[in-house]
Amino acid sequence: MDPHKERIKTGCHKILDGMNSMSLVNLDDQQVHSLVMMREIARGVVDDQNRKVTRNDVIRALRRSILKMVCASRDIIRLLSRMSYEGLDDQQMNLLLRMNEIAHRIIDKQPRVAIARPNLLVEQVALLDEGMRDSPVVESSKIGDALIDGAQSMSNDDDMLDVEHVLRFENGMNVAQESLSPSCFQQFLLWPPDNCITLEWVQDMMSTFEHVSQKVLPSAFCNIVPTILVDKLTDAASSILCEEPNCVEVDCEGEDSRVIVVGDIHGQFHDLLSLFKHAGVPSESQFYVFNGNYVGKGAWGIEVLLVLLAWKVLMPHRIYLLCGNHESRYYTGRYGFENEVWTKYGKQGEYVYNKFLECFKVLPLASVIANCVYTTHGGFFRSKHSAPSRKPKHRKTQRVDLGSLAELSEVKRARIGSPYEGPNILLTDILWSKPSKRNGLRENAGRKYGLWWGPDCTEAFLKRHNLKLIIRSHEGPDARAGQDDFGNMMIGYSLDHDVESGKLYTLFSAPDYPQFGQKRYNNEGAYAILQSPDFASPSFFSFKAAERPTVDPYVDSDADEMDLPAPSSSQIASTSAFCASQRPYPGGSRPIFDFSLLGIDNGPSWSVELGDGLGGTQVMQVPRAPVVEGLPLPPNIQEPHRSAYKYLFELVGALKHVVVTRVRIMAHGWFVVSRVLLFRNQAGFLNFRRLRTGPVCQH
Repeated sequence: MDPHKERIKTGCHKILDGMNSMSLVNLDDQQVHSLVMMREIARGVVDDQNRKVTRNDVIRALRRSILKMVCASRDIIRLLSRMSYEGLDDQQMNLLLRMNEIAHRIIDKQPRVAIARPNLLVEQVALLDEGMRDSPVVESSKIGDALIDGAQSMSNDDDMLDVEHVLRFENGMNVAQESLSPSCFQQFLLWPPDNCITLEWVQDMMSTFEHVSQKVLPSAFCNIVPTILVDKLTDAASSILCEEPNCVEVDCEGEDSRVIVVGDIHGQFHDLLSLFKHAGVPSESQFYVFNGNYVGKGAWGIEVLLVLLAWKVLMPHRIYLLCGNHESRYYTGRYGFENEVWTKYGKQGEYVYNKFLECFKVLPLASVIANCVYTTHGGFFRSKHSAPSRKPKHRKTQRVDLGSLAELSEVKRARIGSPYEGPNILLTDILWSKPSKRNGLRENAGRKYGLWWGPDCTEAFLKRHNLKLIIRSHEGPDARAGQDDFGNMMIGYSLDHDVESGKLYTLFSAPDYPQFGQKRYNNEGAYAILQSPDFASPSFFSFKAAERPTVDPYVDSDADEMDLPAPSSSQIASTSAFCASQRPYPGGSRPIFDFSLLGIDNGPSWSVELGDGLGGTQVMQVPRAPVVEGLPLPPNIQEPHRSAYKYLFELVGALKHVVVTRVRIMAHGWFVVSRVLLFRNQAGFLNFRRLRTGPVCQH
């Protein structure tokens, strides 16, 4: 065959493959016509049909597609009519009812909505019909009426295209994809029907999350990533993680192998994508070791976690996920991850949150790379022989013995979050301990958890286990602020100990940290590359923060005194499609609830701007009330009104608490002042009487 024609035919094959997987969502008449015309031309080339393609061909193709959709809808209605709905949760029930409504509208030729990827939809309904009710249910998406009405209006036979128009697409669908904005497509994720994750599936997940973070409200996230997908993915990842030891061995002795070590991410999903773009994604020759703290203080902890779990399921021996101190019930509640889950999953939030907590319990605690590099989140741990039998009533700074990797292997990591006493205190040590310039291993008297260890401990640990390098995380620029002993972490890493047997580094991978906080450090993140043959000689690469959308904070205003800094005008403009009101709030604090869902553009905030008595203003955060009257709400209140009511009840309760507290303080103050004034008046009156009566009495 002529090489030129072979190239054209290959390009047409790519066009057909791309269009068959494309969802025609929210396209106008001309876009639908152009895409179907292109598909018919490509099909003619592939089938060696040398003829022109007219608009009548487009109309016939559309009618065939519509007929197939109507037939599929009838099959769906038939299957749904004889299904048993017993055992389905509310979300699955709502999805099935929505599916039934869509199918009826299609049959009635009122296509206000259409089904994306209908073949998968039929497969999923068939699976449900066969009794597999835990299979994922496809979420349908909206499309304009142009699909049928526009097709019927296309009747001009004179407008024709020939094969030469296909030449511009011989490298695939690049031009077509560039001509259609990604915002035209309502994306959603499905768990693979065969339970096998592919590289394309993971890449589609990452691109979908990136798109959704810019265009979709957090409260609609559950429509893109249904609960059933979270359930399947966390179960698949947990089944792999639970089989790994506390300290995983990373076998990367290949000639071209290299290992990327990553520190804290803290829910900064766009920076994780930026890191992947800089360093490359996991592959057969490229390993990844993450040192924990995937969630908290950032807006996209769920996205970070799901993407990393997906990579773990896809390549279990190329990516290793270690536990951080934020992967626990207490700290996910304190630093916003629990609120993030509830915001994105609503009534299903508790179930999804508990699934993540169960997954955290099986994360390994440390890794040894190429038999010479040790990584963990916090640091060293005491020997189990020096662990107290119970929690001491009075913490005192005392010297303890250094633990070994053999003792680490005996730690029950599933007990994370349990009281730190007995052998379980080793689990706390490894997640919370910090290096020091002072020799020795001792308890951190200034904090509830963790140890301090000095250069002598680093030397002893490296020498005892024949290691040459330690990379830990846990400390960012906030933890190092004001410390002169170590690096300030503004470039993402710091050399903390340099001893005879090797070196100790701290690595932090969350640039412009924290996303939710009173102070942003404008720091860079970093990752380390360990490469064959000398894995003990790391190369560190710093990277700046990626552009991220502006979202309302999930972190409570009273948690660690955190608040959201004021967004720039460019950030507000770029995210106006999904942000709440663009009205500037005092100190940049915005309502946690998105009142724009109810048509309100000036919702109440927890920040109050008051005069400071010097001609300026200061922002006061309204403290939360210990008890809120009117909660919990009745179950018949639906979203988004339910969240709005809850928000307003909590705010009113807080204001009432402030007023009552201030009145009591003022009343007590006035009582004290009145007693003082009364005493002073009485004393003054007595003195006045002495002055008046004294001389008279003498006479």
